[in-house]
Amino acid sequence: MRILLQFPEGLKQKALEHAAALEKEGHEVFISASQTFGACDLAIDEAKALKADKIVHFGHNEFHKTDFNVEYVPYRIDAQLGILRDTLKYLKAFSKIGIVTTVQHIHQLGEIQDFYEGNGKEVHIGKPYGFAKERGQVLGCDIGSAASIDKEVEAFVYFGGGIFHPIGALLSTTKPFLAADPFNNRVEFIDRYREQERKRQRGRIAAALSAKAFGILVSTKNGQHNIELARLLKGVIESKGMKAAILVSNSIDFEALDNMLEFDAFVNTACPRIAIDDNARIRRPLLSANELMDVIRIRACGEEGRR
Repeated sequence: MRILLQFPEGLKQKALEHAAALEKEGHEVFISASQTFGACDLAIDEAKALKADKIVHFGHNEFHKTDFNVEYVPYRIDAQLGILRDTLKYLKAFSKIGIVTTVQHIHQLGEIQDFYEGNGKEVHIGKPYGFAKERGQVLGCDIGSAASIDKEVEAFVYFGGGIFHPIGALLSTTKPFLAADPFNNRVEFIDRYREQERKRQRGRIAAALSAKAFGILVSTKNGQHNIELARLLKGVIESKGMKAAILVSNSIDFEALDNMLEFDAFVNTACPRIAIDDNARIRRPLLSANELMDVIRIRACGEEGRR
């Protein structure tokens, strides 16, 4: 069998090891050297160019159905749970807590729940309603496991490395959010990012109020392609007397966008985190679809007020 292996950045150092093991089984093996942002970004074009029979995608669960043969190999990490005891002093005022984590630690969720229940907490674990597959699992773009229990809990605890994943959940919830990083031995409330992003969002909207031409970004990545939304937004923009065009690429190249001087603002329909995480990389406003609608609503109110 001809196989293409695909690894996220944190696992690329294991590529040769896995390739060698499959070659010993008699397979012809290739390794994708491209950057990947997750299971929303499968190397399907590369696999088809190689006439590969299968992609083996490491590090993530299935994101959505595709017509190509893909085997998903989630990467489990047995992180030390000792840091949970450090979180208790931060949670003294809260009796009902929600727990979220990434696919790497989903298998530890039961132990985490037992720990908190053993220390008198009422634990809630939400169900995903988007692309995530497991209870309590959050993705950068799927925060259903947190948002679905926001009204039931008094605080959240995220267990895992970094703050990329909990930031997404934080922005879609209203309760105090504690991040427990077992790799850096760090425990902190990250609620400050909620207000920081709200300020940035208001800034993006304000900066786009005078825009006359919008570039609508569409990605060809398998799990980020949203051409129907782009067409809908284009129609809305044009119905308000403004100009719009749909800009298509696989990965968003911000330097290339900066060279497209005819556009006063851009609207993202690809990974929702682009409008949150990458605004500093572009000189003009980069809006989410919801932010675009806010711009249109505010402009309509202003026009009505001038009549």
